[in-house]
Amino acid sequence: MVPGTPEGFLQFDRVQKSYDQTTLVVRDFNLDVAKGEFVTLLGPSGSGKSTVLMMLAGFESLTSGDIRLQGTSIARTAPYKRDIGMVFQNYALFPHMTIAENLAYPLKLRKRPASEIKAKVQEYLDLVELGDFGTRTPAQLSGGQRQRVALARALIFAPRLVLMDEPLGALDKKLREQMQLEITRLHKQLGFTVIYVTHDQTEALTMSNRIAVFNAGIVQQCDAPDVLYETPRNGFVADFIGENNFLPGEVVGLTDTVAEVRISSGDVVRARRADADRVGMRCQISVRPEKLFLMPSDHAFDTKFTARFTNRLYVGDFIRYFFRLPDGTELVVKVLNDLAAPEYADDQEVTLIAATKDCSAFAPHKAVHEDGT
Repeated sequence: MVPGTPEGFLQFDRVQKSYDQTTLVVRDFNLDVAKGEFVTLLGPSGSGKSTVLMMLAGFESLTSGDIRLQGTSIARTAPYKRDIGMVFQNYALFPHMTIAENLAYPLKLRKRPASEIKAKVQEYLDLVELGDFGTRTPAQLSGGQRQRVALARALIFAPRLVLMDEPLGALDKKLREQMQLEITRLHKQLGFTVIYVTHDQTEALTMSNRIAVFNAGIVQQCDAPDVLYETPRNGFVADFIGENNFLPGEVVGLTDTVAEVRISSGDVVRARRADADRVGMRCQISVRPEKLFLMPSDHAFDTKFTARFTNRLYVGDFIRYFFRLPDGTELVVKVLNDLAAPEYADDQEVTLIAATKDCSAFAPHKAVHEDGT
């Protein structure tokens, strides 16, 4: 069972990395990981997450700071002495060996008895539901099966820590979702500690106990998935995790917890106060498409504003409604595809409503694109 507060099983202490003496690709990284936790490092390409993983594995040196595993520094320990299992995107299986031989390899390196090796290999083949595949070679397996073998090989010697570097990136959507469930099942069953790297937000939200969101070498927020999604700390996190609408405006009132923001329609939107810190500042209101509702509604909401309908997109189980504010800002509302889904005329003015707790007021930020720029 993962404790509520990490106990320092794995500790990153002010870790920094630079390749050219001037630019830090990882800046002042601090993180405590509890034994048995599943922690994901999430961020766009070039944000520093994979560099952290490589420093932890011992494949990259630290520029400064320290990494401790069970209280002992491993910053200068050779990779093969760290007792860490690794799962890579490209599987890294030995093509000339059978599946059983691939699983036996880390046990032979550790000079385990032949009888133990044979039993362990069969145990872990069964564990990943490949019990009858031991005599096959990697080329005779599907991508999903090869990734199961790679996972079993990383776990078979009971490492103190398991690192996974974009392990599902080479799989198609259906296989990726199956492997997410498989890894989650094995983590729950065996209780191993995981540091997982991905740029896939859905993958991180589905599998993790906590997620550290990286941008430009700095952790923007590290929290449980629901906390990241529901109460992002800044505009970058709100933009990077899931889908969001951003409504530009000006702060016209502040309390300890709420910001009142006038948007271009003239309406004043009440929002959770995030990093909007003074009256008069320009800011952005973020509100997720599933948290916006079309009037009328059976629920009482304390935030509402008007926008012009522009388009309606059928997506099967739900419908995406597109609207525009007077300043040209576009926003989207997700509505279940049922009998209550409304029809609007082009440019029709519609009142949208939301709860204050589902809106967040942030200082302006640069949008995150799919390529990470």
